[in-house]
Amino acid sequence: MTTGPLAGLKFVEMAGIGPAPFAAMVLADLGATGVRIESPVQRLALPGPEFDITRRGRKPMHLDLRQDADLSAARDLIAAADLLIEGFRPGVMERLGLGPVDCMKRNPKLVYGRITGWGQEGPYAQRAGHDLDFIAVAGILAHIGRRGQPPTPPQNLIADYGGGAMLLLVGALAALWETQRSGQGQVVDAAMVDGSALLTSLMRTLAAQGMWSAEIGVNILDSGAPFYDVYATADGKWLAVACLEAAFFAEFLSICGLDTEWIESQYDPTQWAQLRAAIAKVIATRTQGAWAAAFAETDACVAPVLTMEEAPSHPQLEFRQTYVTIDGQVQPAPAPRFSRTQASLSSD
Repeated sequence: MTTGPLAGLKFVEMAGIGPAPFAAMVLADLGATGVRIESPVQRLALPGPEFDITRRGRKPMHLDLRQDADLSAARDLIAAADLLIEGFRPGVMERLGLGPVDCMKRNPKLVYGRITGWGQEGPYAQRAGHDLDFIAVAGILAHIGRRGQPPTPPQNLIADYGGGAMLLLVGALAALWETQRSGQGQVVDAAMVDGSALLTSLMRTLAAQGMWSAEIGVNILDSGAPFYDVYATADGKWLAVACLEAAFFAEFLSICGLDTEWIESQYDPTQWAQLRAAIAKVIATRTQGAWAAAFAETDACVAPVLTMEEAPSHPQLEFRQTYVTIDGQVQPAPAPRFSRTQASLSSD
């Protein structure tokens, strides 16, 4: 029996790459029942189901939508669903006869979730793009990196997943909530540029208060501040230092054996170069493991920088079973967690 807070919710996913399958995975993780419509001919460079974590939790159905019988089967699935998720360019689903108007004729309560990079409308709507492009124009990429160096691509975590999949999920669940009262479905237009822009709210707030510079790598959260950065350890690994608050910074200085007079000038940028050099020198004297042990029971906000292979063995993550092993593959467990309706996880 399916468990989880979304048990009973039915959704259809049109197979693709990027944020749509990630959003579908989260829905399935939380107990929703999903069907993934895949083409019998794999046109995209997708990993096989035995390796692709984002395909977990729902069953694939291979349908050739150019064939009348398969197209009819897809329409039947959508007609019986609460939610549809698709991540094609605008107009693709309409040309297949599976656009919102067509689908809602049979299923007026359908929530139709659409995720694109540029949105359903506008001069860029039909253009190709990837995560890096979307965060470039959204005013994010220009501010990620170190001073004097080019902006650094932050993997595909911001536009694809943070601003894309997560905002698609919020929009879809909000629309489903509204449908319970109105009895009508609607289209959710989740654009990665929109969601990515939303994530800049804090930086824009700081900038409006004169606390954030447009120059890269000079601010408190972008490697400019020496008390919010990473440092090399004696064994060639890294330590993350994030002691923003004065009390945490004081604890950090004490454990490192650094002069506590630095507390008075913590937020004085003219002193940051000297402070950085002092921190780097002391961190380089011990291994990552030694520092991790020294800071483990403190509030200094210091953590070892772990690889994907190392992370599951961190004591807190291990205790919470943040990572689980399914069919021999280590993968992240569902999140968040629920007190009464925790979902069970399976590979299909």
